[in-house]
Amino acid sequence: MDATAAIPTRAGRREFIGLAVLALPTILVSMDISVLYLALPHLSGDLGASSVQQLWITDIYGFMLAGLLVTMGNLGDRIGRKRLLLFGAAGFAVASVIAAYADNAATLIAARALLGVAGSTLMPSIMALISAMFRDPQQHTMAITVWMSCFLGGTALGPIIGGLLLGSFWWGAVFLVAVPIMVLVLALGPALLPEFRNEQAGRLDPLSIVLSLAAILPAVYGLKQITRTGADALTILAIVVGLVCGVLFVRRQNRLTDPLLDLRLFHHKIFRSALLLTMCAGLVAGNQLFVYLYLQSVQQLSPVVTALWLLPSAISMIIIMQLTPLLIRRIRPAYVIAGGVVLAAVGYLMLTQLGSSGNLALVVAALVVTNLGTGPMGSMCAALAMQSAPPERAGSAAAMTSTAGELGIAVSVAVIGSIGNALYTHQFRTPGGLSAEQAAASRESVAGAMESAKALPGDQATVLLHNAFDAITTSLHGTAIASAAVMVGAAVLAFTTLRELPSSGGSAAPAAEPEAEVGTADPVTRAAH
Repeated sequence: MDATAAIPTRAGRREFIGLAVLALPTILVSMDISVLYLALPHLSGDLGASSVQQLWITDIYGFMLAGLLVTMGNLGDRIGRKRLLLFGAAGFAVASVIAAYADNAATLIAARALLGVAGSTLMPSIMALISAMFRDPQQHTMAITVWMSCFLGGTALGPIIGGLLLGSFWWGAVFLVAVPIMVLVLALGPALLPEFRNEQAGRLDPLSIVLSLAAILPAVYGLKQITRTGADALTILAIVVGLVCGVLFVRRQNRLTDPLLDLRLFHHKIFRSALLLTMCAGLVAGNQLFVYLYLQSVQQLSPVVTALWLLPSAISMIIIMQLTPLLIRRIRPAYVIAGGVVLAAVGYLMLTQLGSSGNLALVVAALVVTNLGTGPMGSMCAALAMQSAPPERAGSAAAMTSTAGELGIAVSVAVIGSIGNALYTHQFRTPGGLSAEQAAASRESVAGAMESAKALPGDQATVLLHNAFDAITTSLHGTAIASAAVMVGAAVLAFTTLRELPSSGGSAAPAAEPEAEVGTADPVTRAAH
C-alpha cells in the first residue's frame, strides 16, 4: 500500500512550524558561504596560510558540496530525509567547532571539507522534506518561496554579521555561529519534522558514487582554475576527466535497475526545463564578482559597507519571491519567468552605463531591477522541478536541482570571470615608472594595482588607479552584457517550454508523468517519529 495516501493534501500548523525549523539550517548554510570572505584575511595571518592554502580554504567547501549532492539526495531517499538532515546538522556543528579552533591551515582545510560533506546532506533533505510536507501545489510553491527567501537573506546578512563579529571577536567566531543554530535544529527536528523514505529503494551503488564524484569535482575545479590561472594543461585535463567520468556515470545509470541518479526524470519536459533555467540563474553569478570589485575599488567601500549597500537588492528579491505565488494565480508561469528575466536583462544593461568615476545609486538601482527580474525564476523553477518528480524520488530531484545551480555558478565563474579578466588585462594601460613586479601585479588585477599604488608618489599613484578603475569598469560592462545575453536565452527557454502550464489558481503543477516513465509505482513510507 502506498503510504502517501495517508498524507493530508493541505499542510497544517505542524508542517508550517516544521518549515520554520528547516529555515534555520538554510539561513546558516547561506551565511557560511559569504562570511568566509571577510574572515579570510584575519585567519590567513593567524594561521600563516599560503596563497595556495587560502584557495583551498575557500574552495574545498564548494567542491565537497557539489560533488556529494547527488549521493546525499539519494541516501536520504533510502535512510530517511529527516534522519539524514539531523546527521548533517550534527556534523555541521562539530565541523564548525573544529574550524573555529583550528591552529593551522591544514586543520582548517579539513574542517571546511567536513562542513561541505555535512552541507551536502542539508539542502537535498530540506527540499525533499518541503515537497513531502506541502503536497498542495499552492502551498508547495509558497514553501519553496519561503525557503529560497531564507537562503537569500542569509547570503545578504552573512557579510554584515561577519563584519560585526570580526569587529568584536576573533575569526573563529564566524564559524561558531553555526553551533547554537544546529543544536536548535537537533532539539526541535525530531519532534516537529516528519520522516519520509522510499521503503523499496535498493542499496547505493559504490561505483556510481565514485563516478559522480569523479565527474563533478574535476570539472568544477578546472572551471574555477581557468578564472584564476587561465586554461593550462592541468585545468583542461581536469575538465576532460570530469566529462569522461560523466559519460561513464550516465551509461552506468542507464544499466542499473535502481540507479543513483534516475535519468528518467529528464524525460519530463517540465523537470528538464526547470533544471536548465536553474542553471541559467547560476550562470550570471560571475557578474556579481565584478560588482563587488567595482564597489570596493572604484567606490572605495569596505566589505561590510558593500554588504549594506547590497541589502536593497536582496530585499527586492525577497519581496518579489513572496509575490510570485500571487502573480501565477493570474499569469501563466512561463510569462512570469520570461517577463522577469527580460527585466533582469535590462538591469544588467543598466550596469553598462557606469563610468570609472563611480555612481553608487545606479549600481543599487540596476541590482534591484535585476533581482526583481530573477526572483520569480528562482522560486518557480525549484517548485516546478520538485512537483515534476515522484515523491519517492524527491531527494534525487532536490539533489539534481541543487547540483544544476552549483554547476551553473561554477561555469559562470569560469566563463564570465574569464571574460571579465580578459577585458581588464586588455583595457589596462600600464603607466611609466613602475617596477616590473608592480606592473605585473597591476595588470593582473585591480587589487594588485591598488596595492602597488600605496608605494608610489601621489601623481603616479593617481594615474595608476585611474587606469585600473577604467579597466575594471570595462570588465563590469562586458560581464553585464554577457549576463544580459544569458537572461534573454532564459526568457526564450521559459516561453517555449513552459507556456503550456496554466495559471490555475497559482498551482503551476506540471502534468503527472506516466508511471512507467518516472517510476512512480514505488511506494513512499511516511513514518512520524
